[in-house]
Amino acid sequence: MKTLPAHMAVLMANIIFGLGVPVTKLLLDKWVSPMGYMVTRCIGAAAIFWLISLFMPKEKVSRHDLIVIMLGGLLGFVVSQTLTAWALTYTTPVYFSLIATLTPVATMVCASLMIGEKMTTRGIIAVLIGIAGAMLMVLMGWQGGRGTNDLLGIGLTILSLLTWAVYLIITRKVSTRYTAVTQMKWVFLVSTVAVLPFSWNDLLTAPLYSSATQWDGLLEMGFIVIFATVAGYFAIPFAMRYLEATTVSIYTNLQPIVASLVAIALMQDVLTWDKPVALILVLLSAYVAQPRRS
Repeated sequence: MKTLPAHMAVLMANIIFGLGVPVTKLLLDKWVSPMGYMVTRCIGAAAIFWLISLFMPKEKVSRHDLIVIMLGGLLGFVVSQTLTAWALTYTTPVYFSLIATLTPVATMVCASLMIGEKMTTRGIIAVLIGIAGAMLMVLMGWQGGRGTNDLLGIGLTILSLLTWAVYLIITRKVSTRYTAVTQMKWVFLVSTVAVLPFSWNDLLTAPLYSSATQWDGLLEMGFIVIFATVAGYFAIPFAMRYLEATTVSIYTNLQPIVASLVAIALMQDVLTWDKPVALILVLLSAYVAQPRRS
């Protein structure tokens, strides 16, 4: 039964992505620009995935599939994550998390329009349960916007989640034919080539890579590269070999919950009744979304 490991993989990925939101905010506020942040992720992930691939059986990728993998990588990583980085420079993680809960809706609608995936009653109910869980937690802790330009940040967040939804859809079939390492080594290679020319100056002038650097900045970036990029983007294509795109996207609703739990651990928030209830609702939504086999 491969669906259980797939659920565990996408669960792990979204917990990591949830942790990555406040860590990214810390990096952008003090250590790197959005483009410096992106190019570091690209170079680090490309180097790690190509190194791992040297110790794995070789997979021959067809030209058509390679184009899909690279296009998907540009959308799902370069475009989506660059928009995320810029969004977090203008708005708060609370606003970002609230808007990000709409990812399953965007994925379901895009799947229906692009590949004719039927919007079942069960799927719609699952999405609504997941959104209810995430919005419950976020709205209970709502403090109002404190970003420098919340309207722009929210707009960038919407564009980010739309490109992520399209990535999940267009790479769904390719993900069933190749290992995650094979896919990701090409994704981050083309991402590095695409981003490096536009971020070279940001890389050279980033405080993180100057004499002003400190261990906290290096550890934060290490977490982003190793966990929020390599581990997270390894888990997603693995999960998509066995789960539908809409099911994978529903787990996105875990991210604001994780961010809240991090705040509790750092004594920036307190544990209230809505947080465990929200967690149960999000996990229930993923269970309901699974198609029943006769």
